[in-house]
Amino acid sequence: MRDIQMVDLRAQYEKLKPGIDEAISSVLNSTAFIKGPDVKKFEEELQDFMGVRHVISCANGTDALQLALMVSGLKPGDEVITTNFTFIATVEVVALLGLKLRLVEPDPDTFNISPEAIKKAITPATKAIVPVHLFGQCADMESIMKTAREHGLFVIEDAAQATGADYVFSDGSRKKAGTIGHIGTTSFFPSKNLGCYGDGGALYTNDDELAAKLRSIANHGMKVRYHYNDIGINSRLDTIQAAILRVKLRYLAQFNEARAHVADFYDEALAGVLALETPCRAPFSKHIFHQYTIKVKNGRRDELKKYLESVGVPSMVYYPGPLHKQEAYKFLGYCENDFPVTDSLCKQVLSLPMHPDMEQDQLDHITSSIINFFEKQN
Repeated sequence: MRDIQMVDLRAQYEKLKPGIDEAISSVLNSTAFIKGPDVKKFEEELQDFMGVRHVISCANGTDALQLALMVSGLKPGDEVITTNFTFIATVEVVALLGLKLRLVEPDPDTFNISPEAIKKAITPATKAIVPVHLFGQCADMESIMKTAREHGLFVIEDAAQATGADYVFSDGSRKKAGTIGHIGTTSFFPSKNLGCYGDGGALYTNDDELAAKLRSIANHGMKVRYHYNDIGINSRLDTIQAAILRVKLRYLAQFNEARAHVADFYDEALAGVLALETPCRAPFSKHIFHQYTIKVKNGRRDELKKYLESVGVPSMVYYPGPLHKQEAYKFLGYCENDFPVTDSLCKQVLSLPMHPDMEQDQLDHITSSIINFFEKQN
């Protein structure tokens, strides 16, 4: 059996090697390392895949969030509502820009931001919402957008873990995660469903003015070379990374389907383990399983993680600590027990290996190991 990886980038590279090597070689031969033709071509191809008017590439997913906030019209002191159960990038850009963070609870089943919690958190100072599509499943965007319209709020989707996920509206129509709010953001970190071989990111929008502003700010505030309309930053996707992403984008739908099959196997194999909860599938979202995250009951998560490690099965805890308890964010002034749902999830969640190249003997070993652990405990 091949060694089990949380994400097997080598197996994926071996599968795509001819196309990847050719793409990299082409850029090396052209020497167009910054803003080469592959960058524009990738943006156009991703636009088609996403069904959105504009894709603006940038250096990484954190920059994408910062750029989105920079064009949102927010001023220091304005409140931004987001979830307490997310990767730190979602909140650090809010703090860096002098905006006021208002954290809310996730839904305990989907792990995504709770629309009801958003409604309760809105104050006269609230100007924006940043929902996160966590682990590959869409947040309840129809409810969130309704609330945003009622209160005149700007919506930035953090879709870094959900590239290719479909949101299904109540009328049956569909949109891709990241294309529903005013701006969507994503990351092409190597472990993502669509990942490059370094850092990379992008923004999505259907608003022509926002797109032009984003392109300017991401390139030092330039619309015309050496003429600066905006105060900007330097955030560009390297041409080599764009060329790699062009190859991978052709396989993204196929790879997401492969992930779904892995998730289906996990669901069925672990259905009888009463000490676990397998991931919830929200009716409004096609889950693309950036992570397959279970909940381990009765305080045995860490024991299970240690046991799996002993039998060659990696696992990860996303995320081990609520944001409001992090040293850097104590200035927010939240109390220890303000977020019981988040606290509970941080003690229960465990992500199992998940990628498109998982083999049946690996899946059998992972699931039988989990079952054996709980049988030994009884």
